[in-house]
Amino acid sequence: MRALGKMKTAAAPTRMFLEAGEAPERVREQLKANEQVMAALGERLRAMKPRAVVTIGRGSSDHAATYAQYLIETHLGVITSSAAPSVSSLYNATPDMTGTVCIVISQSGQSPDLLGALQGAKAAGAFVIALVNDADSPVAKLADAVAPLGAGPELSVAATKSYITALSALVQLVACWSQDPELTAALDTLPDLLARAWDLDWSPALEVLIPAHNLYVIGRGMGFGIAQEAALKFKETCGLHAEAFSAAEVRHGPMALVGEGFPVLAFSQNDQSRSGVDELTAEFVARGARVMVSWEGGPEPVGAILLPALDAHPVIEPILSIQSFYRMVNALALARGYDPDHPPHLNKVTETV
Repeated sequence: MRALGKMKTAAAPTRMFLEAGEAPERVREQLKANEQVMAALGERLRAMKPRAVVTIGRGSSDHAATYAQYLIETHLGVITSSAAPSVSSLYNATPDMTGTVCIVISQSGQSPDLLGALQGAKAAGAFVIALVNDADSPVAKLADAVAPLGAGPELSVAATKSYITALSALVQLVACWSQDPELTAALDTLPDLLARAWDLDWSPALEVLIPAHNLYVIGRGMGFGIAQEAALKFKETCGLHAEAFSAAEVRHGPMALVGEGFPVLAFSQNDQSRSGVDELTAEFVARGARVMVSWEGGPEPVGAILLPALDAHPVIEPILSIQSFYRMVNALALARGYDPDHPPHLNKVTETV
């Protein structure tokens, strides 16, 4: 762990802390600002009846794309897959994308490989939607339709509010496309619930994580993309090696490492995935692991450290949990001697070719 030096303190919050705390209002403004564009997109996609959806993103944006896959496939029945930008940027090859929708997710909208993949998708016949924070970026200018994330300036290298606004934009897009009244109603509650989630106390996780060297982050279904995002934040802001696994996949080999004292953070939402995550956490506890679980009620996972969560629509619950997580991981970074705003060797815009 590092010496704090000129690190921020509770009296001088990090940019990451301040920016993550803005998420409720940024989401509220975004949903209002994008009402018409999302309604029009929903109408166009219903008429188009795309044969598939392809997502393009890197880092946190690709984790939002994981969430999109579960969201779109479960609510619309349209097969959804994450593209490999290297197919076009390195190998100069593009699959036939006639009749498909391509959703590009980006904070900066500047990464060369994303631009190359977008250009390739358009040339191959895709209808391209950009969910991008910078509405004047090259990605936005190339797309067929743009829904700005509206996160505002994000100066910390660690993405927080731009990730959450990407998730809320995806929910709004799917709600307008599917015309699902329950999902639309749930989306209306999101800004207020995010504000409540920000105030939840996840500090019991610090005792386990401050001295840790490795951990697993578990999710399933709608929660898997959130687990991926949490694992990334542990690495980039805390110098802590973390791997994200689906609760359905961790038994295929990775379980061999889980033993006495091994840290595990599990995200769980109240849908069909809940029972499987509960069974897995019980198995981890039985092996002596230090298990931390986001928990909003129901049967209490015996032997696990409970991290408070809010009861909401299961599509919304993972977004709330990552908001609570951001506050905790910021505190963890400081406790471990890291500056979460300036992770070593990282830049805000990653110019991968």
